[in-house]
Amino acid sequence: MNKKTAVLLVFVLVKFVLQYQLISPEYDLHRDEYLHLDQGSHLAWGYLSVPPLTSWISYLIQLLGNTVFWVRFFPALFGALTLVMVWKSITALNGDLLAHILGATCILFSVLLRLNTLYQPNSFDVLAWVTVYYCLIRYQQREQSRWLYLGAVAFALGFLNKYNVLFLAMGCVPALLVTRQRNIFTRKALYLAVMLALLLVLPNLLWQYHNHFPVIHHMELLTRTQLVNATRGDFLKSQLLFNIGSVHVILAGLVALLVHKPFQKHRSFFWSLLFTLAIFLYFRAKDYYAIGLYPIYIAFGATYITAVFPAGRRKIVYAVALLVPVLLFIPLYQRAFPNQSPQYIVAHQEKYKNWGLLRWEDGKDHQLPQDFADMLGWRELAHKVDSVYSAISDTAATLVLCDNYGQAGAINFYSRKGIKAVTFNADYINWFQLDSPYRNLIRVKEYADKDDELATTSPYFQSSQKSVQVDNTLAREYGTTLFVFTGANIDVRQRLIDEIKEVKSEWQ
Repeated sequence: MNKKTAVLLVFVLVKFVLQYQLISPEYDLHRDEYLHLDQGSHLAWGYLSVPPLTSWISYLIQLLGNTVFWVRFFPALFGALTLVMVWKSITALNGDLLAHILGATCILFSVLLRLNTLYQPNSFDVLAWVTVYYCLIRYQQREQSRWLYLGAVAFALGFLNKYNVLFLAMGCVPALLVTRQRNIFTRKALYLAVMLALLLVLPNLLWQYHNHFPVIHHMELLTRTQLVNATRGDFLKSQLLFNIGSVHVILAGLVALLVHKPFQKHRSFFWSLLFTLAIFLYFRAKDYYAIGLYPIYIAFGATYITAVFPAGRRKIVYAVALLVPVLLFIPLYQRAFPNQSPQYIVAHQEKYKNWGLLRWEDGKDHQLPQDFADMLGWRELAHKVDSVYSAISDTAATLVLCDNYGQAGAINFYSRKGIKAVTFNADYINWFQLDSPYRNLIRVKEYADKDDELATTSPYFQSSQKSVQVDNTLAREYGTTLFVFTGANIDVRQRLIDEIKEVKSEWQ
């Protein structure tokens, strides 16, 4: 093992150790993680909110025991592989060991630490961006067709993970056209690579077609409920905050693409960043959608910084460049991660508020950051559902119906009674079991909608009662209430079928 490989392995090890230290044990899994984990029990070529790759990983997690350790492992793995791809990019750009250490340090102490704490498609999304960019760098160096094919595979996997990777292509195409690298469009291999990518993603495209393109409905819903509160100014501000520890290296990379002669053949990357950011701004995208853009520019910047400064000044410049991400990580460590207890955050709210961390997607400030509040109350909810479920004599004919996918997924993950909760929300709409009659219903209602539940549903059952609720005041699900209805005097299955048809009709 050579010295460079040994150093890389140290960075990878530190990455894994950090990821497991960044979440306090007081927190459960995140709302979105439960949905993705349940997708592993319902394998398909597509889902309402995401493509299928995450479900394949979830299935693997189930085979490994479906424990929190493995849920945490895979985003950490994708983060570590992102670091490896930046390392390889620096190698391809002829960076020395110091350049590799600088680049790896910027990646290690970056927003990726936050992103890689959650089991969501975002971690693999960033890995896909970096890998595609790496393949493009290698192709631009020697114009070997294999790099286009490998890039096509990376792009297809990125597409099967999250459609966000389309923004990469939308930014790269005009960037290549305005530079000398436009000759790539005269190469037959490019079009073969495009066909390869299309072939790989075709099953998902067919699934979208046969299901009336639910991704369009999902994006419309996202625009109405979340993106409506997103401003372009906040987007740009977030880009700076996301890269606060490495912005100097990224800027050095952009300068290098314009003035550093060895990077002349890669000048399209300069324009790619500008075009991609412009497209994100036009669509009012969520700020974290753009995180995958920046790691490759860290590779350019780290290589440039260690190559161009005179020997007398190189040590000083390098030391400053290396210390910035490390020193800035210290306050970030104390604020940006769920490594402090919820009670600690409440006691120090002003510090978090000054950083804008308490602002939710509704545009308002709350007691905890939204992601942190989305990691509380789930285990409590599941255990209370188990208790209520056990008190019903005929559990085989009992349906647990929730208001949102977080509730259903958390119950399914933490339940010790084998409950398979469902909801008309998200992909659960396709997962109802309708082959047996239901006579009892446990209704899980969000706090805002709980007041009318007894009056609305009790006429259809012989017995009804309001049961328990989530008591954790810091949880986003605080006040979520359980209602128990037994002895149905209607055909519950038919009501479910009618409701499912009504919900699906809204997509078409």
